Amino acid sequence: MPGPLLDKPAYHLEMLWGERRENGIIVAATEPTGCPMPQPNDLSKSLAALDENSTLIAVIEMSQSSGLVAGIIPGVERHPAKKLNPDELGLLQLLHRWRDEAEKAGRNINRIAVAFEAGRDGFWLARWLRAHAIEAYVIHPNSIAVSREHRRAKTDRLDTTLLKRAFLGGLRGEREHCSMAAIPSLEEEDAKRPSRERENLVGERTRIGNRIKSTFARLGIRGFKPSLRTAAQQLERLRTPEGAPIPPNTLAELRREMARLRLLAEQIREIETARLERLERQPDHGAHPMIRLLAQVRGLGIETADMLAHEAFSRSLRDRRAVARYGGLTGAPDESGARRREKGLARAGNARVRRGMIQLAWRFLMFQKDSALAQWYRARTADARGATRKALIIALARKLLVALWRLVTTGEVPRGVVLRPAA
Repeated sequence: MPGPLLDKPAYHLEMLWGERRENGIIVAATEPTGCPMPQPNDLSKSLAALDENSTLIAVIEMSQSSGLVAGIIPGVERHPAKKLNPDELGLLQLLHRWRDEAEKAGRNINRIAVAFEAGRDGFWLARWLRAHAIEAYVIHPNSIAVSREHRRAKTDRLDTTLLKRAFLGGLRGEREHCSMAAIPSLEEEDAKRPSRERENLVGERTRIGNRIKSTFARLGIRGFKPSLRTAAQQLERLRTPEGAPIPPNTLAELRREMARLRLLAEQIREIETARLERLERQPDHGAHPMIRLLAQVRGLGIETADMLAHEAFSRSLRDRRAVARYGGLTGAPDESGARRREKGLARAGNARVRRGMIQLAWRFLMFQKDSALAQWYRARTADARGATRKALIIALARKLLVALWRLVTTGEVPRGVVLRPAA
């Protein structure tokens, strides 16, 4: 007779969060649920069964001047390839012509699937194809396996072959064979532009400021602040250590650089003012409630809240592991045989989220000193070296990103975190 332990369903251990190997791994016992239910936001596999006799498959190798379209036509032995100019109507006509060829071969086409690799062209073509009843996908570049030869052949035709191989595996439902990028709407893409434009302007302002400081250092002038409002008027009175004024060509260059600085400061201020006006005018529109909630966390400003809401939290992320991976805050292990080492951050996610979260983690330690996360960090870095503190700040940024994701999705406030009163 089976014992009492055999009468119960079998349990398996599931890793919840990784730590150092010598410290063990946190696990929990969970009941088996049979076949796992497909996740609607799982872009690593297709949820629809592939019928190769009724599905027309096409891939596009896109470039700036022209593109190569390769297809797999049911009932036709050859795999045609056609070079097209950047013309969406010509692409649609080509797909319809291939559909007619399949129907002449005795196949009834009820599905047309098209894919191309994510790149500079963005997602407009995928949205346009979907609007014309074409099933469109954007393949993540990391899903395309390439040859590791030192001098491998690379042509558009060979690239379409690799795209077809990856796309077919994704359509067949092979898990993690081909990852697809989420296709945002035009409104979702446009909502990201103010934050990204401001980031570019701030970077340009930093570069100009560094150039001005380098010019002053070359002349031996120290302690001058080019960001002052009256900086341009004070240039005439500046003197080098030899007592000579700034040379005329250098003086003209500095005035032009400071004019660019003033223009950049004005444009940055315009973006910030317009964002605050939108939040006040439409507090419940789109991601605005999420931004307002994040901005209540002390130490987290409107700019960081806007970036997190539009770059990360507006996406349908599956779980906390997906959140950490998308933020680019997970490790890159290198394990082969007896060798075990970490290569550092994988940096495979959103670089804006990664940079913003690392900066926020340092601010979090100043403004949220009594929070559980800040105490967790200080307990492990009390007597640590600088390299250890830098490594653990990445772990803190990862934990903080997951905690903020839970705040906006479930309303769970991180333990010990102080919130500002709602506006």
